[in-house]
Amino acid sequence: MPKVIVRTYDPHTYDALSSSGLSPVLARIYAARGIARSEELETELTQLIPFDQMHNIIRMAAYLADAITANKRLLIVADYDSDGATACAVGLRILRKLGAIVDYLVPNRFEYGYGLTPEIVQLAHATKQPDVLITVDNGIASVDGVAAANRLGMQVLVTDHHLPGEILPEATAIINPNQPGCSFPSKNIAGVGVIFYLMLALRAEMRQRGAFASGLQEPNLAQYLDLVALGTVADVVRLDSNNRILVQQGLQRMRQGRCCAGIQALLQVARRNPQQISTYDLGFMLGPRLNAAGRLDDMSLGIECLTTDDADYAVQCAKQLDELNRQRREIESTMQESALVQLENKLPMQQAQIDQTSSICLFDTDWHQGVIGILASRIKDKYHRPVIIFAAGNAHELKGSGRSIPGFHLRDALDWVAKQHPGLIHKFGGHAAAAGLTIAAEQFDRFCAAFEHVAQAWLTPADLTRVIETDGDLNDPDINLELAEFLERQVWGQGFPQPTFSGQFLVESQRIVGEKHLKLKLRKLNDAPSAPNRHSNLSYDGILFFYSDPLPDRIDAVYRLQINEYNGKTTLQFLLEHWFPADSALADHAH
Repeated sequence: MPKVIVRTYDPHTYDALSSSGLSPVLARIYAARGIARSEELETELTQLIPFDQMHNIIRMAAYLADAITANKRLLIVADYDSDGATACAVGLRILRKLGAIVDYLVPNRFEYGYGLTPEIVQLAHATKQPDVLITVDNGIASVDGVAAANRLGMQVLVTDHHLPGEILPEATAIINPNQPGCSFPSKNIAGVGVIFYLMLALRAEMRQRGAFASGLQEPNLAQYLDLVALGTVADVVRLDSNNRILVQQGLQRMRQGRCCAGIQALLQVARRNPQQISTYDLGFMLGPRLNAAGRLDDMSLGIECLTTDDADYAVQCAKQLDELNRQRREIESTMQESALVQLENKLPMQQAQIDQTSSICLFDTDWHQGVIGILASRIKDKYHRPVIIFAAGNAHELKGSGRSIPGFHLRDALDWVAKQHPGLIHKFGGHAAAAGLTIAAEQFDRFCAAFEHVAQAWLTPADLTRVIETDGDLNDPDINLELAEFLERQVWGQGFPQPTFSGQFLVESQRIVGEKHLKLKLRKLNDAPSAPNRHSNLSYDGILFFYSDPLPDRIDAVYRLQINEYNGKTTLQFLLEHWFPADSALADHAH
């Protein structure tokens, strides 16, 4: 069961932030997220880490400039998720502005799987006949694929951000902040951020060569930050200070109406107001629609949406992506019901058995390979265990997608399994929180046992207890629309969580709206012992989504400040994320 705690912070850091002019509430929020100085909150482009700190980037930029001058044919090999699609779009758009002959190829996940495989190399050679392959958001583990390209006379430039294996591919050049010898401070940059940095270096190289003095127009690369922001948030990378700058700058462009036709179209089909777009919209509205193409069909549709300047065509693409996303949600719902039934049959005592289990691995022949990652995330959230979901692949193989919890590095765990059981895993890759793998179908039970073994060895009971962190209580004077609007416009996400607050409330009224949500009127209760005037003089609107049973009269709640717009009127409301009967042990009564 979850445990609710208040985020801690260094009081000296809090004092320093307060002295710099931040309100006590904001000083508390930022101090709890590791911000030591107000300067760390600056989001101007001048604060970006210089591109020359990325290992090999100057050499790769020089090679690309030579290739453009020599009219070599470039081919971007993309990944089939939002990060890969936006990275491909950034590369295509900027390289074309710089005079390159460039095309793209994105693997169909069901035919070719992930990355620069020998099969994709052969397809590229046969259909596109490129001189140079440029990988985006993949390639660091493509040892065989790069070797195949080399044999066919194609040179490979690898741009990636995933963790490398023990052997690096023999590419012409590799840029990846996580490769050995790279001192680039932001190890959390997304694939789209890596290719954007390469484009910064390439523009500087071409400027130095005088390319823009001889008729070629120098591009303003800031205009592509909308794509960088979308890919960064959608890939759920840690939002360190450098990533927050990239995202904030991209959001500002979108709010000003200066985004590409594809993002405008995605906002339109998602019915989101561009002027009020937030990281939530990027991660939960635009990202899933873009990802749907790679999950169910072909990410070429998403890349076409992001690279066209034709507004009508962009809307046409966006509508197709929206329909694919509707189909994806239906498939996901069916799979989730099936997974929960399987867990109940597998674990008759369910919660008691889950408490004794450190991991969950599931497989069903009917599950859709493109949706298993989402299902893994849903099951992980429900049971707070590392989860790997498998679907049928090609040639008697199973494709697995995993999601993990804090304290359990998923890619390292798969590496451990691979070393302890040679041949069990055909291939794998990923991050601490997410990874993919392939095994033989007949090895499913053996893999489950091996994965459970490492999970039991590495995870403690504390690791297996879900923790809900909040920023504590808010006093009435701090609860206002201005604070909600400020928080709404900041960059929040992985590693830099959106502020949530906790408090005790009197439920003055409650009614069902939209047939499945609770609309509430809440009055704050103070911390003092029970007394006639213990409650606040102010009451607040609240909403509890997807819950329609009556609440008790008094509750403890974890909530976010939310701006509610209805009938042209803007008001403040509390969005309840969790609630518990008042004065109870929070860890035992989570809803």
